[in-house]
Amino acid sequence: MPRRKRVPGSSSDCTADSDESGEPEKTDCPVGDTNQRNSARMTRASLRHSQSSQDAPPDVKQVAERDESPPRTPTGNAPSSESDIDISSPNASHDESVTKEQKDSGSHPAHRPKRRRFHESYNFNMKCPTPGCNSLGHLTGKHERHFAISGCPLYHNLSADECKVKAIEREKQEEERSQGQNEENRHATRHQAPTQRQVRYKDKVIEMRKRRDPGLTIEQKDKYMEHRQMHGTTREPLLENITSDYDLELFRKAQARASEDLEKLRLQGQITEGSNMIKTIFFGRYELETWYHSPYPEEYARLGRLYVCEFCLKYMKSQTILRRHMAKCVWKHPPGDEVYRKGAISVFEVDGKKNKIYCQNLCLLAKLFLDHKTLYYDVEPFLFYVMTEADNTGCHLVGYFSKEKNSFLNYNVSCILTMPQYMRQGYGKMLIDFSYLLSKVEEKVGSPERPLSDLGLISYRSYWKEVLLRYMYNFKGKEISIKEISQETAVNPVDIVSTLQSLQMLKYWKGKHLVLKRQDLIDDWKAKETKRGNSKTIDPGSLKWTPPKGT
Repeated sequence: MPRRKRVPGSSSDCTADSDESGEPEKTDCPVGDTNQRNSARMTRASLRHSQSSQDAPPDVKQVAERDESPPRTPTGNAPSSESDIDISSPNASHDESVTKEQKDSGSHPAHRPKRRRFHESYNFNMKCPTPGCNSLGHLTGKHERHFAISGCPLYHNLSADECKVKAIEREKQEEERSQGQNEENRHATRHQAPTQRQVRYKDKVIEMRKRRDPGLTIEQKDKYMEHRQMHGTTREPLLENITSDYDLELFRKAQARASEDLEKLRLQGQITEGSNMIKTIFFGRYELETWYHSPYPEEYARLGRLYVCEFCLKYMKSQTILRRHMAKCVWKHPPGDEVYRKGAISVFEVDGKKNKIYCQNLCLLAKLFLDHKTLYYDVEPFLFYVMTEADNTGCHLVGYFSKEKNSFLNYNVSCILTMPQYMRQGYGKMLIDFSYLLSKVEEKVGSPERPLSDLGLISYRSYWKEVLLRYMYNFKGKEISIKEISQETAVNPVDIVSTLQSLQMLKYWKGKHLVLKRQDLIDDWKAKETKRGNSKTIDPGSLKWTPPKGT
C-alpha cells in the first residue's frame, strides 16, 4: 500500500495542531516514531467510523469522541437548535488556545478538568415564568437574560431597552452623588449644618412631592382595572400617578438593587431560583408568599407552589388533589389534648413522639417563614403547643411554639411562629404569654432558646417591656428586687436586666444598681392598654393542664 502524503496542518498523536504556530512541521522523526504515527492515524480513522476499538491511545480516543459527539448545553442535554449551543464554552476552541508552554509541559486543555464559568451557570432550558416573556433583558439593565420574576422587565411593565436606559441614568446619578459627597467630606466637621447642596436637594424633593396629582382620573382608574383584569397577578400593577415621581423612582431603584443582589447570589450558587424554591402555598382560604427555603422533598419543592391541608398539614402538588383530600379528611383540629379554651381561641398540646408526621409537617411549614429554624424531622423530644381559632368549619391554625420535654437550661420555647395571615393582631404576644404561663405552673423561670429571629426578638422585647411596666404599675412598695420580679413573672433575670437597660430604668449609684420607676413610660403603657382593650389576652383560669412527667 503506498504511503499517504501528509498534509501540513494535520494533527498527529505526539504533537498538537500546527495552525496556531504557523511553522512548518518537522519531519525528522525516527523510523520508530513514524511507525507509531501510522498506527495512530489508522486507529483514529477507525474510531471515526466505529468506536468499538480499544487499542487507541487515550488522548487520541478523547479527540475522536469529542469530534463525533454533539455539543452539549450547560444542563448536559443535547441542544435542540443552534441557538442553544454555547459558543464560548471551553470545548469550542480548545485547540486554538494551546500555547507553546502548554505543549512543553503537556498541560493540554483536553487533559485538564473543565473549569466552570459564570456564563455556564445559566440554564438555557429555563424560562421566565411570566406569560409571554422570552427571558431576554434584565431589570437591572446589566444582563442579557433573566429566569426569575425579580429580574423580568415584562413583569414590571418595562422593556429591556428601557431598563438599560434607566441603568445608565442611575449610574450617572450615583457618580454625581459620590463626587459631591467626596467634596463635602473634605471640608466637613463633626457637627456641621446641612450643606447648600443638601438643602437644594431637599427643597427639590419637597417641590416634586407637591406636584403629585391629588387623585386618579376616571380614565386612569379604568386603565388600571383593565390592566389588572387582563394580567391578574402575572404582572405588576401600574404604579404611575399613585405617588410622586420621586418616590416612584426611589422604589424602582430599590427593585433594581434587590434584583441585582439576587442575581449575584444565583451566580454564586447560593440560591437556585425557580428550581427548588417554593414561592407560594395555598393554605385554607389564603395564598401565602413564602420567605425562606424549606427542605420539602424535591419533587414537591421544585413545583414552586404547594397546596397544604390546613387541618392535618399534609402537602400536595395540585389543587385537584387538595380538593379530593379535603372531601375525605376527617381532621378538624390538631391532634393531641386541648389544654386551653377561651371563646374561639384554643391551644392543643401535641406530643412529637405520638404524632410524629403532624409535627414534622408543622416544622416544614414553619421553616417557610423562619430563617434560623433547624428542627425538621427529629421531633420526638419536643412538645408542640398549637393555637387555633375556631369557626363553623373547624379550628384554623394561628401559630404554635415548641419546647423541649426536658430542658437543662430551662428554655420554655424552642421555636415560635405566628402564621403570616394572623400577624400584627396580638396572637404572637398571646403565644409568648402562654409559654410563660406554663412556666409559672411548673414553678420555673423560663427563657426562649437563642438565636431568635428578627420578628421573634421584636415580639419578646415588647412582651418583656409590657410585663415590667405592668409590674411597676401594680407595685406599691419602696424597694424592687429583680429576683422577686423574676419569681412572679417567670421571666429570666437576664432578660429583665436587658429590658430595664433598654428602658433606661437601671442606674448604677454608689456601688449599687437601682431600678428607677419612670412614671412617664408607665402612663403611656396604661393609656395604650386601655385603648387596646383585653381582647387578645391569656386567661390563666381557662388553662386545664398539668406538667408532663418524664418523656
